[in-house]
Amino acid sequence: MNIQFASVGDSADLLEIYRKYIDTPITFEYTLPTLEDFSRRIEEALQFYPCLICREENQVLGYAYAHRQAERAAYQWNAELSIYLDPACTSRGLGRRMYAILLELLRLQDIRTAYGCVTLSNEKSNRLHLGMGFSLVGVYHNAGYKCGRWWDVAWYEKSLASYGEAPAPPHSVHTLSPTELSAALGLARGEGAAV
Repeated sequence: MNIQFASVGDSADLLEIYRKYIDTPITFEYTLPTLEDFSRRIEEALQFYPCLICREENQVLGYAYAHRQAERAAYQWNAELSIYLDPACTSRGLGRRMYAILLELLRLQDIRTAYGCVTLSNEKSNRLHLGMGFSLVGVYHNAGYKCGRWWDVAWYEKSLASYGEAPAPPHSVHTLSPTELSAALGLARGEGAAV
């Protein structure tokens, strides 16, 4: 199993994983994006945040990425995480490994709080967040209508660093040193401690 940074060139593989969720309430999107639109999303996320892809023997097992949690300037120290695994590859600890890497990279970027949004009742995702030290913030009731019914959405949060006065703005994942990047990716191999 190999977890590495994704690139825009991986967009077709990532879209194939996402395709498996488009007719489920896991995503609230109704229509599968075109490859061009999806590639643009990945490109935008990669400008500042990490995006990871996991392969095993040239088969893509899943991907995970961080993105801006909200647009206003005061929210810049927050990031929201998303993860999509091939349904045949869940319950193998892959999500936990990918999340550990993302959380460490975000901490190194000076992001203070990570958020996760989970459609209820996605028990695997709920267990992932709670198992990674996230706390349930609250539930948006009847937040989205898909697949013939209304769905609740749970929001989880995890502190990554202290909240001192006058924090420096977070910086791009591309400013991290090769040593920092290597150490973060080493979490997938069990090296070091997860955040």
